[in-house]
Amino acid sequence: MFEFTNDCLIGHEELDQDHKKMFELLNKGIYVLQDEFIEDKYDNIKEIFDELLDYSNTHFAREEGYMMKIRDAELIMQRVQHNHFRNELWKLVGKSIDEFDEQIEVLSETMNFLTEWLYHHIIGSDALIGKLEPLDEWMVKENPCEFSDEYMTNIPMIDGEHKTLFEITGRVYEILKGGATEEDADTIIEILKELRQYTAEHFSDEEEYMRSVNYDGLDAQIRAHRTFIAELDGIDEDEMRKNTQEYVRSLLEFLLGWLINHILKVDMQIPKM
Repeated sequence: MFEFTNDCLIGHEELDQDHKKMFELLNKGIYVLQDEFIEDKYDNIKEIFDELLDYSNTHFAREEGYMMKIRDAELIMQRVQHNHFRNELWKLVGKSIDEFDEQIEVLSETMNFLTEWLYHHIIGSDALIGKLEPLDEWMVKENPCEFSDEYMTNIPMIDGEHKTLFEITGRVYEILKGGATEEDADTIIEILKELRQYTAEHFSDEEEYMRSVNYDGLDAQIRAHRTFIAELDGIDEDEMRKNTQEYVRSLLEFLLGWLINHILKVDMQIPKM
């Protein structure tokens, strides 16, 4: 059996109680798995799955809500890991447990998954909650790739193209949320190529507009644009395939961070016709 020890505490009472409940569910499953007197474990397994599904809904919402409140630096990765947990759990829930051998197999697989999750996620990730520098405000949004009114320059051409940039970047974010793996690397690379091409077209259009209104900040904009394009040109495809999730997370934070800061602090200065 597994004991909830002090090294599993993160210092938030409700979240610690949630984690303790997870240990209890793990031990409950192990007991059912090892109890030879339970000849048909179907109802027990269903009960454990119901509790795990409820846990994944209530606990993850509570944890992410708290992390949003404190703008925790691990929020994006936590969302990715939580989605991975839900996806894996639903795969297990969908397996047949009508026969005894199936019950043993599914329950064993579930307990192994929970054990790995507990020690990798709680001790490896949750222990960092509240310990790092807070995120920028945009990064705590449920969908940081949503193009909202705050990004409107009220220059239709520029706003329309900015919206498309957010949409393209959002496709990478959706893959990351689903738990990006090496198998997703080629898809992500193709999206980034599209982003690179569209970004170059957008910068060209934006610079042409600035020339048309005699904007004195044009040279600075051109330098900033070239820097961003150089970053896109420097994406390491081999590193992405080797460490997809971490690489894409860092890349996405850079892309969105640059785009949002550039719009809010630089593009907002472009005069309207």
